[in-house]
Amino acid sequence: MKSIKLKIVTLEKVVSSDTVSQVSLDTKMGQITILPNHLPLVAELVPGEIIVKKSTKGGETEEWMAVSGGFVEVLPDAVVILADTAEYAAEIDQARAEEARAKAEKLLKEKMVDSKEYAYVAAKLQKELARLRVVRKRKNKFSAVSADSLK
Repeated sequence: MKSIKLKIVTLEKVVSSDTVSQVSLDTKMGQITILPNHLPLVAELVPGEIIVKKSTKGGETEEWMAVSGGFVEVLPDAVVILADTAEYAAEIDQARAEEARAKAEKLLKEKMVDSKEYAYVAAKLQKELARLRVVRKRKNKFSAVSADSLK
């Protein structure tokens, strides 16, 4: 099966460098899925999820990540993601993300921030919502797999 090289980089580290069968991610243009031999593209990422599919001898696996923004460069045989932050679903502390989301919502609702801080708090809220979506989707996927395996 055809594959593409994927590299996900933040300011702190290389988060992932792997060969994959497809990548789906959220951009300002909407969600896109990148397959091998995709047309070249550069797009701005929005807070959201990255879903990476890999083909293995045992079938296909999926990995979920939360990203807070950045850019993606797509070439026919490679995808490079330069992300502000990127975390695997398994690395996200759901309780901490819920707490940060609640705090950001409270600040926005009560207008406890000035106009300069508003954009920062709104971006923080979008980041936490993306992290929570990724955690919940991962949990739902594993719950469905576990329930199916019990039949």
